[in-house]
Amino acid sequence: MGIKSSNVRRLASAVCLGVLATSLAGCGSDGEIKEPDLVEGASEGGELTIGISFDQPGIGTADETGEEDGVTTGENPEGFDVDTATYVAKALGVEESSITWVKADPGERESLLEEGKVDMVVSSYTITPEREKVVDFAGPYFEAHQDLLIRRNDEELLNPQDLNDRTLCSVENTTSAENILDKYDKADITLVLYESFSQCVEALAEGDVDAVSTDNVILAGFAAESDYKGVLKLMGEEFSDEPYGIAVPKGSTELVGQINAALKQYVDDGSWKASLNKNVADSGFDIPDPPTPGE
Repeated sequence: MGIKSSNVRRLASAVCLGVLATSLAGCGSDGEIKEPDLVEGASEGGELTIGISFDQPGIGTADETGEEDGVTTGENPEGFDVDTATYVAKALGVEESSITWVKADPGERESLLEEGKVDMVVSSYTITPEREKVVDFAGPYFEAHQDLLIRRNDEELLNPQDLNDRTLCSVENTTSAENILDKYDKADITLVLYESFSQCVEALAEGDVDAVSTDNVILAGFAAESDYKGVLKLMGEEFSDEPYGIAVPKGSTELVGQINAALKQYVDDGSWKASLNKNVADSGFDIPDPPTPGE
């Protein structure tokens, strides 16, 4: 599955590229997500099917609309990943109204791409050598760090360096679960794996687990939710680097280059920072400097 268009792709002129380069050099953030220019080789029109998280506040949420061709579709998408995907799609010539949003849980991201059910996945998807054997990545567009989310009244009782006899929650087929096992391999901890981080956070709030561990920006989104604000907090215990990439089917070299060009524009015109401010700043999350896409 690819970008569908009745138009033949056309090359952007050297003049347009020169204007773009000049404009980006002087751009800064005014707090708004801007309309991108088309990247080289893109033409207007077409459609995209994009996999996102449906249950990660601040990162990716959507209302499920039903099953279609073996996938779960959604509407009213919101979050940093959604803004990123929408911006990239527009830079590829695809309007927001021509995007189909598909639920991409951690355990399904590779299969959605391999089976041609989505064109790309933008779902807090960490770039790793193992995953690069199966899919191609553009980016990184964000670098997260793994952390622990706990109940506020436990902050003086829970030492992140000594989690013996504690129960931690994470999600199957994520680097988060692997990192916990690596970091605490000698500790007497119980690792519970759920299908989604929203399930983990619910279990934490109800006292069924002692901590949830995944990327700090994801945890910050949950901590800022009205149900959990003042109830849960991040420990500030960063113990991994998690570079997020946009995944596309293996062999999509040209598309990777176009997405990287779109992501560079996204960072340079201030839209990247504007999206993070809109989606996660209320949690108190300290927005980092952006990475350089394609490096």
